[in-house]
Amino acid sequence: MLLLTRLIWESFSFALQALRANLLRTVLSLLGVTIGIFAIITIFTVVDSLERSIRQSLAFLGDKVIYVQKWPWIFGPDYPWWRYINRPVANLEEMKFLEENLKTASGVALYVVRPNATAKYLGNSMEGVSVIGATYGYSKVSEVKIREGRYFSQKEVEAGRNIVLIGDEVAKKLFTGQNPLGKEIRVKGQKFTIIGVMEREGENFLGAPRRDIQCIIPYGAFTRMYKISIFGIQPTISLKGFDEDKDLMNLEAETRSLMRIKRGLKPKDEDNFALNRPEMIAREVSSIFGVISFAGAIIGSFAILVGVFGIANIMFVSVKERTHIIGIQKALGAKNYFILFQFLFEAIFLSLIGGAIGIGLVFLITLIPQESLELQMSLKNILVGFSVSAMAGLIAGIIPAWNASTLDPVEAIRSK
Repeated sequence: MLLLTRLIWESFSFALQALRANLLRTVLSLLGVTIGIFAIITIFTVVDSLERSIRQSLAFLGDKVIYVQKWPWIFGPDYPWWRYINRPVANLEEMKFLEENLKTASGVALYVVRPNATAKYLGNSMEGVSVIGATYGYSKVSEVKIREGRYFSQKEVEAGRNIVLIGDEVAKKLFTGQNPLGKEIRVKGQKFTIIGVMEREGENFLGAPRRDIQCIIPYGAFTRMYKISIFGIQPTISLKGFDEDKDLMNLEAETRSLMRIKRGLKPKDEDNFALNRPEMIAREVSSIFGVISFAGAIIGSFAILVGVFGIANIMFVSVKERTHIIGIQKALGAKNYFILFQFLFEAIFLSLIGGAIGIGLVFLITLIPQESLELQMSLKNILVGFSVSAMAGLIAGIIPAWNASTLDPVEAIRSK
């Protein structure tokens, strides 16, 4: 342990001496490592931030949720729409059947969305509002955070009463400086009494649906205003699973079985419904960003390669300049491995300095305020940066260190 500490300290001292003695040469040689680490960590940081922002934007889809819908989520250019166009849409009767018979679901709901509606209060109006008609269990399958007021009661939903939960932006737009609770807004000519205001969510990266511009009403009230049809507005049955992944798999299997029974499908008949899970989109996003990260690592590796040659050049010069000292150390009993590790650690320290500068530059970039994309450098990326730097130093220093360790002590002392 004492020997290792001594080796590390001496190597670190020699690395600092190399920086001080030949500052320009050392900085230019370390530039390759700095640029390489900067490129790699910048790409990783941007990709991670993009992926995180996209996942946050898709949070409205929920977690541990299965959607029973007409259309399957298929990614790619050749979507076989003709196979699904004549499928029936989910309905209230099917939702109630699943609610009564599912044993692996923690929540079941039916909901339908009508985007780009207009909400009015006296002389104020707001366009682009999303109206959601939902059954009572909607709050169990999709998070509905109430800032003021309350959620629907089951009797209110079953009766299809004209009551509404409004988003933060709707409240601010229609009721500037007023308390909206108990007041009435109009949507498509119908009056709705406000019983709750939802918490603000703010903008998201993809502009995905958000609670701030939504009005949630009972499903019965929705069907009195808008027509549900196979080619028009189509409801979705949403099922919330339990925490374990295996429970979600069981829920999917149980749902498929019950839906086939409800729709009277024979054993050889193909499903005429789709069971969609947000994990499908998450996997697609991860695969795309995995390719981008790999491409970024390849690009950065070329700069790292330049840095490896630069550090190797420093080490060869360092070995030549200190040949006399190496001879004296060997004459005094220093073993070959001591000399080897001394120069190897020195190369690693030099590379780590270059890597630290690159990581520091990336960190400075993350401090710049970004409106649409918040950059955050994770601990994982920092560790990757230092690991790659250390590996580059190891590769760059192995041959010079080996040459130094195999020098003949007599010839090395005479070299001066």
